[in-house]
Amino acid sequence: MIYSGKAITVRALEQGIAELCFDLTDDSVNKFNQLTLNELKEATAAITANGKVKGLLVTSGKDGFIVGADITEFGANFTRSEEEIAAGVYETNKIFSAVEDLPFPTVTAINGVALGGGLEMALATDFRVMADTAKIGLPEVKLGIMPGFGGTVRLPRVAGADNAIEWIAAGKEQRADKAMADGVVDAVVTGDKLREAGLDLLSRAISGELDYKAKRQEKLEKLKLNDMESLMVFETAKGFVAGQAGKHYPAPVTAVKSMQKNSTLGRDDALKVEAAGIAKLAKTTVAASLVNLFLSDQMLMKKGKTQAKAAKKVEKGAVLGAGIMGGGIAYQSAYKGTPIMMKDIAQAGLDLGMGEAAKLLSKMVERNRMTPGEMANVLTKITPTLSYEGIDTADVIVEAVVENPKVKHAVLAEVENHIRKDAVLASNTSTISIDFLAQPLKRPENFCGMHFFNPVHKMPLVEVIRGAKTSDTAVAATVGYALAMGKKPVVVRDCPGFLVNRILSPYMGCFMQMVHEGADFAAIDKVMEKFGWPMGPAYLCDVVGIDTGVHAGEVMSNGFPDRMKYEFKTASELLYEAKRFGQKNNKGYYNYETDRKGRLQKVADASVWDLLKGHVAERKEFSEEEISERLMVSLCLESVRCLEDNIVDSAMELDMALIYGIGFPPFHGGAIRYMETVGLANFVAIADKYAHLGGLYQVTDKLRAKAAAGESYFA
Repeated sequence: MIYSGKAITVRALEQGIAELCFDLTDDSVNKFNQLTLNELKEATAAITANGKVKGLLVTSGKDGFIVGADITEFGANFTRSEEEIAAGVYETNKIFSAVEDLPFPTVTAINGVALGGGLEMALATDFRVMADTAKIGLPEVKLGIMPGFGGTVRLPRVAGADNAIEWIAAGKEQRADKAMADGVVDAVVTGDKLREAGLDLLSRAISGELDYKAKRQEKLEKLKLNDMESLMVFETAKGFVAGQAGKHYPAPVTAVKSMQKNSTLGRDDALKVEAAGIAKLAKTTVAASLVNLFLSDQMLMKKGKTQAKAAKKVEKGAVLGAGIMGGGIAYQSAYKGTPIMMKDIAQAGLDLGMGEAAKLLSKMVERNRMTPGEMANVLTKITPTLSYEGIDTADVIVEAVVENPKVKHAVLAEVENHIRKDAVLASNTSTISIDFLAQPLKRPENFCGMHFFNPVHKMPLVEVIRGAKTSDTAVAATVGYALAMGKKPVVVRDCPGFLVNRILSPYMGCFMQMVHEGADFAAIDKVMEKFGWPMGPAYLCDVVGIDTGVHAGEVMSNGFPDRMKYEFKTASELLYEAKRFGQKNNKGYYNYETDRKGRLQKVADASVWDLLKGHVAERKEFSEEEISERLMVSLCLESVRCLEDNIVDSAMELDMALIYGIGFPPFHGGAIRYMETVGLANFVAIADKYAHLGGLYQVTDKLRAKAAAGESYFA
């Protein structure tokens, strides 16, 4: 044994070949934490000191290669000054340069996922051979940063500037065929041939058949582009990447600029440029938010898996109501592997539900993400039926009929007589109290809410709503089913609007209030889209449906009259009375027309103001600052109230629910994270500016105290 540690071992093979194997103890994956980095430095020194090694094969002892850096260590590292971060990154890069400078050929065998630092480790060796099932990539921009272990230096010199810009700026995982075509790897083989292929490459390099020194030299020198080529490649890329990333996400453009600057330098100076780039990004609030988002997602999923262990695995599901929502739930369950019954009272409903599932699957076939045979296999997992026969085999039954209390009461009471006594019955309601829906049930302990967001196949969040009598087992089974469907479950307690819609209601109410005061709804949309929302509130009303929004507004008004009841008729109510239902009939706050590709495009309609005239004040202009402050203050204060009312267990879960449920701008990190970025004391001062406008803007005593004490919701 040449070297033995807790993350890395190096052993001698035949013919002077050594094998460096990553296999981090007590972890399911390999990652570059400080331990692994230290051991890589020590292992490289041990190999050099050995004096007998003629070639090095780099492998993994786990199913994947290396998933990247240990993101849990980012927080402490990023608190240092920009200069300290840059110096630290450059020192770390010397570890990879030492591997690259070994006095003999080196080959990496990529057996599985190699992301971020995992791919950068492979790029530090002379050759790379990849299993055909593996995936590789540099996803750092998704965390608001850029590659920091040499990725912006080595990848352009290995695969060319164009390919490197595409890989780094997009941050996508790439398949083996793409990696081979772009020149990132030297060979692709089946997994069972990987080791053999790696050793073969190494032997050929040792014998001189392959010129490893020439390949290595290209990574040590400046990029082979003349001034005109460099100008065309990088300047064109910066404009395109900026347009794709948007102004809120600086990392992709910073990465391109770093590649442009380091392209004229040798390796070591180029690595200094990369270190400076990542240090600059590490100090941004965007990086802090996105890193926290990544870690929060891991915590959320870990908590969900722990919760799900308290109930047996859901082997079969059922959905009642086969409309667009029911069809979407059936599709998602079947696609992820859990068979499901889809029950309706009319054949037309079943046809609609099956049609919805078939449409979604057909799109995957068209995009070559699924074969026709695989599509057929998924469809066979959906059993459409007009009767309750066989429903007693389902473990979780999701009611997804119309959002009408009387209808839901009748359906839930009826189906309870046909299901097993230990089966979980869940309602996909967005507004109706779970405790109210449980009233006619014989077994309320087996009942809870399972609120999917529309469209089901795209929206990650599922709210699992615990009623007063809901058992832990029912919650656990529902959480497990949501996880099996590929969703992000957040357990919340019963109240009007539950968590996400309750928080969204004041935001929408503030919008209605400002329109009533004379604000231009299109101007509000532009400001909030500029803030980072995927769509402004008026556009959102049209997408959700004006009728749905009015109904939700009535529920919230009755639930929280002190701050969500208005003494005026809202703009949405006026549009609803005029039968302008949004995209449902192509008339809402905007008109909707189909473009040549069949997509709905919103178009301004001046007649909307004729409808509002007499009900709203004369049109006047509000500053961007006031628009964004008023809407965000109302949303954030309701978020605080939800925490204080114990509707959700933690600020982390609340923020994740908003990001996954309504598209809260990820770079802001969620409502509570946004407040803390602003500073709680500053936020309270902003809210107090609008306190005279009503209950939506009233700071709670607990928030005021927390701000005064300098405390955090994440402590």
